Amino acid sequence: MSDTTTATIARLSTRDAAFHQRLDALLDWEGVSDKAVQARVEEILADVKQRGDQAVIEATNRFDRLSVDAMEQLCLTPDQLKKAYDGLPAEQRDALATAAERIKRYHERQKPTSWQYEEADGTVLGQKVTPLDRAGIYVPGGKAAYPSSVLMNAIPAHVAGVREIVMVVPTPDGVLNDLVLAAAHLAGVDYVFTIGGAQAVAALAYGTQSVPRVDKIVGPGNIYVATAKRAVFGQVGIDMIAGPSEIMVVSDGKTDPDWIAMDLFSQAEHDEDAQAILVSWDAEHLDAVASSIERLLPTLEREPIARASLNRRGALILCRDQAEAVEMINRIAPEHLELSVAEPGAWLDDIRHAGAIFMGRHTSEALGDYCAGPNHVLPTSGTARFSSPLGVYDFQKRSSIIHCSPEGASELGKVASVLARGEYLTAHARSAEYRIRNR
Repeated sequence: MSDTTTATIARLSTRDAAFHQRLDALLDWEGVSDKAVQARVEEILADVKQRGDQAVIEATNRFDRLSVDAMEQLCLTPDQLKKAYDGLPAEQRDALATAAERIKRYHERQKPTSWQYEEADGTVLGQKVTPLDRAGIYVPGGKAAYPSSVLMNAIPAHVAGVREIVMVVPTPDGVLNDLVLAAAHLAGVDYVFTIGGAQAVAALAYGTQSVPRVDKIVGPGNIYVATAKRAVFGQVGIDMIAGPSEIMVVSDGKTDPDWIAMDLFSQAEHDEDAQAILVSWDAEHLDAVASSIERLLPTLEREPIARASLNRRGALILCRDQAEAVEMINRIAPEHLELSVAEPGAWLDDIRHAGAIFMGRHTSEALGDYCAGPNHVLPTSGTARFSSPLGVYDFQKRSSIIHCSPEGASELGKVASVLARGEYLTAHARSAEYRIRNR
């Protein structure tokens, strides 16, 4: 296979002298660094912080092409959510319920516990785990509707013990999606506001007359949402700065090429900036997948979006062997990694960086998106090098517990005194020394 570009997707080889340069160009995504976007976001944030509901209404009318004049028109009641749920076809209700139960069951296993231990002198040390009071979840609603994102964000918050969940979801042209509303009902969301973009992030971060201020904002969004989340971090917590969706498939050449092509499409159809990469050491297999891509792409309902994504950021990469494939995994740190190989378990010890790992030929990434159980809110753009999937732990915080006995305070005071005086912090030292016995 030569290092060429087909009509749809780039073909790369690790043997090519320019490979690393080309790969870097494909991986590059600087969406939240655009100065024009940052300036616009800062303007929206400041406006919402100052004027509250009115600024949110004006921005929502402008960006979502609405004509509302009160926040009550942008707030959905529990009865509306229940009506949407009850009105779904039984098949969709059952699918939502099954997915919700699986997500809950998985995240129940993540729950950390408070703990304490007592030292010989009676000093007690420990950790207290406390859920957040209020969480805000952002659910995308522009190019597609994502009821699965409602479940993936709200259910772990509930499992964690969060008291109130505030959901925001944009509804361009006022179009409500019943599946999204039904998922909010099923997941027990307390407030739903039909707002999006930077104005929604601002409302959650600062609070308005109608939108309660939250302690943390989670969930993916577009470039304006990502930029706004970065800007308000510190005022509130955030889960991550989410970039475009990504999939990296590693195939040993034995998986049906049509399966692989459709797995690549499953992320490419999200938006034009999404990324789909296939890596294999079997050149004929890459050729077969390329043929499947060309044949199957026109059958997609979102074919223009998927084609643009594959053209701009997709790649079929020929590597030398399994070891080189592993090197590439750890370099790219993909959001979704499919190991479409005979013995995926043998790869795990060598994989250090990936958001979610889908093991074997039958485990498509799509199963993880909807109903497998683990969270589909995952680190993107290489951030799997240092961050993790959304989980229960994102909705809890930890407090240290220190309870010194008189004997413990005396002994620890001697150590603290020496260290504090070494730092020339004499008040620290004297505070500890007051508790030393028989000075």
